[in-house]
Amino acid sequence: MTPRREIERIAAAALAEDGDTDITTAVTVRPGTTAEGLIEYRDGGVLAGTVFADAVALACRCTIKWQNVEGSTVAPGMAVGLVRGELAAILRAERPMLNLLQRACGIATITRAYVDAVRGTSCRILHTRKTVPGLRALDVAAVIAGGGHRHRVDLAHEVMVKDNYWQALGGGEGLGQALAEAKKRGVTALYVEVESVEQLKLACAAGATRLLVDNQRPETVEDWGRRARALSPGIEIEATGGITLANVRAYAEAGADYISIGALTHSVKAADIALEVRYSKRN
Repeated sequence: MTPRREIERIAAAALAEDGDTDITTAVTVRPGTTAEGLIEYRDGGVLAGTVFADAVALACRCTIKWQNVEGSTVAPGMAVGLVRGELAAILRAERPMLNLLQRACGIATITRAYVDAVRGTSCRILHTRKTVPGLRALDVAAVIAGGGHRHRVDLAHEVMVKDNYWQALGGGEGLGQALAEAKKRGVTALYVEVESVEQLKLACAAGATRLLVDNQRPETVEDWGRRARALSPGIEIEATGGITLANVRAYAEAGADYISIGALTHSVKAADIALEVRYSKRN
């Protein structure tokens, strides 16, 4: 669950980008005018980002009544929420609220496509840290709404030894010492990227809990997974790099426990979501 402080921070940042005054509303909307507006999911997909939209609405002193729950699949053209409040408040909230919803729904929808593609296997789809600065909490929540699972969200809680760290360590002995030190510090998630069978053997001997197999063919993932599990029963295999909807199932069927996909968040297409004010009156 996303911490409330993160939800409110993202909502506040989205509103702050529009400045302190809505000059257009100030000169066109009569004070005291109330309104209702429908949030329309025009292209359809998975609904996500509702708590972030709620936080924007609340900060502007209006409310949203959702017609669909987070993570549900919505048909094209459906109204997913009803916004109520003063018209000036709704217009103030409109663009920041829609920006967050459009991004979240886009992420959730593409995530659901990957999740559906590996359905029937035990493989789980993960996000990466390739997120928009300042919006990681939104991006991760959207992946989860789409049926994906949490990966590491910062540098503080899991060890992930990738190629540049291998260079810094200078070899397998250094890796063993590093993972031992991490365990002393209470870290239990010890992930190591491997680019060869030799690195695989070193990582297993050092006590890695998960191997990251980057930019390899499904056949290689299957072979390396078999080798790793023989050396270290229970070790997890994560495939990453160059994985698309066209080939993701092949990696899942090759025995990957996890597949991490940067494209879920770094190049997502925003959903087409709009706000249509249907009724207004002056108090």
